[in-house]
Amino acid sequence: MSIKENLDQIRHALPENVVLVAVSKTKPIATILEAYEAGQRVFGENKIQEMTAKWEALPKDIIWHMIGHVQRNKVKYMAAYVAMIHGVDSLKLLKEIDKQARKHQRVIDCLLQIHIAEEETKFGLSESELEELLHSEDLTELEHVRIVGLMGMATFTSDVGQVQKEFRYLKAIFGTVQKKIPELSVLSMGMSGDYKLAIAEGSTMVRIGSSIFGARNYL
Repeated sequence: MSIKENLDQIRHALPENVVLVAVSKTKPIATILEAYEAGQRVFGENKIQEMTAKWEALPKDIIWHMIGHVQRNKVKYMAAYVAMIHGVDSLKLLKEIDKQARKHQRVIDCLLQIHIAEEETKFGLSESELEELLHSEDLTELEHVRIVGLMGMATFTSDVGQVQKEFRYLKAIFGTVQKKIPELSVLSMGMSGDYKLAIAEGSTMVRIGSSIFGARNYL
């Protein structure tokens, strides 16, 4: 199937309130343009330099999401244009995003990453670390970042029950935080292999790559 057909099929299956982030990491400009011409506007990358090169080369109405782990010293390269940063897992990183966004007189939307998987390699805040961050006085001083939601990645496993349990856990945390911060609207969970399950558990944003573009090319 073509990229357009893949996109049409996925969009048809998504509820109206769910945002599709097309994960274009490792994909060439021509491939991204194909998706763009099929109507896709929100793209996700996991490497800042790669995303910046694509931002420079591609149409300016593309909405770029940084979905990978962010190193603080690289925030400056994307501060001029990035629309949303998904993997925010510390107050230090939020402060750096705020500092770099201020230079461009922008406010950057951020998602706080919660550790929900059993794998040690996944980044993210624990429930107590999230609580601590949200109650930090420093947070109130940051005027160039806006926390709009939470994100999390489930364990990479074929055990549906395990994945479901992790998504439910994140949804419960989201519900608790939303009571304190009603403007929280984004719950980003679900990728190519588990996005239908994530939507059933309350996801409002899915990150899909291989189901749109085919297998990744790391060469």
